[in-house]
Amino acid sequence: MEKDIEIFFDNIIGSAQPIADELDTFGILSFEYSRHIEEKKSFPLDRSKPVAAVCWSLSKNRNFSGTILPLAVPYSIQKRYPAEAKTQLHTHDYLELGYVISGSFRQSIMGKDVTFSEGELCLIDKNCLHQDYLDESDTRVLFLGISKEAFEEIMSRKYADDRIISFLQSALLQQKNLLQYLHFKPYESSNEKMRECMLLLLKELADYDVASDLICRGLLVRIFRLLGTGYEFSLSRELKKEKNWLFYEEITEYIKYNYQDISLEELCEKFHFQQDYFARMLKKQTGLTFIGYVQEIRLNEARRLLLETDVPIEEIAEAVGYQNKGYFYRIFTKRFDETPAKMRKNR
Repeated sequence: MEKDIEIFFDNIIGSAQPIADELDTFGILSFEYSRHIEEKKSFPLDRSKPVAAVCWSLSKNRNFSGTILPLAVPYSIQKRYPAEAKTQLHTHDYLELGYVISGSFRQSIMGKDVTFSEGELCLIDKNCLHQDYLDESDTRVLFLGISKEAFEEIMSRKYADDRIISFLQSALLQQKNLLQYLHFKPYESSNEKMRECMLLLLKELADYDVASDLICRGLLVRIFRLLGTGYEFSLSRELKKEKNWLFYEEITEYIKYNYQDISLEELCEKFHFQQDYFARMLKKQTGLTFIGYVQEIRLNEARRLLLETDVPIEEIAEAVGYQNKGYFYRIFTKRFDETPAKMRKNR
């Protein structure tokens, strides 16, 4: 099962009709010809189609073969590439999701070299300048061009989980001054599930018919859902600086509104992250553990209620999430160096 997508991928390219370079109207592979020119690539197919796939196969002998789907009459490009070959610098007017089926793949994105290993993905924003390296390795890469209409439908209808929706809307649709990419790395068995989704998508694109638009949209929903639940993704340096980790901000905002009765397990289920990952992120941002962070929110709210209202102390303790009055008094006094009663008296 593991090799099924590789076999099908090779068959797709091998069965397509080879043509000469000058007949490659979609530009499956364009070698670098200038360091100063930036090509802008448009969505390769009819924009009513939700997705287009460009398939690349590279070998240690520097032989390239590739094709594009779906086409009424599939064709392939086959050629040998020189050592240290690159594609021409380019951008897209659509979102591109690259998936490394096998081997490893290297790109320069916004001037930064990034290597993607087998099973990893890269989502590149519109107008984000990048180029591809053609290394001497056995590599299969699938590039999915996602039409604006298909992507906006996934986002607007919230087919992906809330965390990735809010992040992608900010990073890829609204932050026009920040040209972004996202690097996705799978957790444990997620790559196997992704391979299954990608294989189904390739099969649908290879045998395109009247139902394929709907089926492909559904498979994109699965892919984005899996990206949000089964993958860790890293931010580009610019977005880290600008947004200071939107994921962190969204979760901590949720905690602030639900601090009275919240658990780490509840957060894991809602935001689909692993406990140790969030613990590291929270510790880095605040210097606190999860329990310590929630306690800080509760005690600060208790302090506010003591100073701004006449609600009895016992009710305040319960309101902020503490049923044990003695425990509340103890941690409150340790935090503020005075008892709740003394703080209220001195207000």
